Amino acid sequence: MGEGLRVAVTGHRDLTPATTDLVGSAMRRELAEHAPAIVGVSCLAPGADQIFADLVLRLGGTLEAIVPARDYGGCLPARDRAAFERLLGLARRVLHLPYDAPTPATYHAANTALLVDVDLLIAVWDGRPAQGQGGTAEVVSAARRRSIEVRILWPEGATRTGAP
Repeated sequence: MGEGLRVAVTGHRDLTPATTDLVGSAMRRELAEHAPAIVGVSCLAPGADQIFADLVLRLGGTLEAIVPARDYGGCLPARDRAAFERLLGLARRVLHLPYDAPTPATYHAANTALLVDVDLLIAVWDGRPAQGQGGTAEVVSAARRRSIEVRILWPEGATRTGAP
C-alpha cells in the first residue's frame, strides 16, 4: 500500500462530554505510535468518528471519508453537521455511496466499504449487542470475520448519553 497504516473507525455517537475526552485520549495513544503515516477511514458521524478524524489530521495523517447517503449531512444536528462538513472538506478522498437518505441498510453498506483494505479497526464500543443493522457491534463482528485487527476502546468511566 505504501501510504502508511490504514485505520478505520467505528463507534458510538452518543458519548457524554467526559467520555469524549476519555476516548480522545485513548485514541491518541493508539494512533500516535503510527503518526504521521496514518490513513484514517471514517464515515464522519458524530461521536467516535469525528473524534478519530480530527485526531488523524492533528497527527499529520490523511483522511478518507465515506458518505453513506446524499442527505447524510443534512440529517445531522447543526453542530454535528458543521463538524461533518469541515472534516469532509479536509478529506483527501471521499467515497459517496449511491443512496438518497441514511437508513440502517445504507449504514451497513458504508460499514462494508469502511473495512475495504484497512489494517486496523478502532472501535469505540461499550460491548453491548447490536441494536440493529449498521451498528458498532456489527462492524466489529465483520472486521473479525475478515481477520482485520480490532482494538476496542471503552475507557474506565466511559458512558453513553442514552445508556443506563
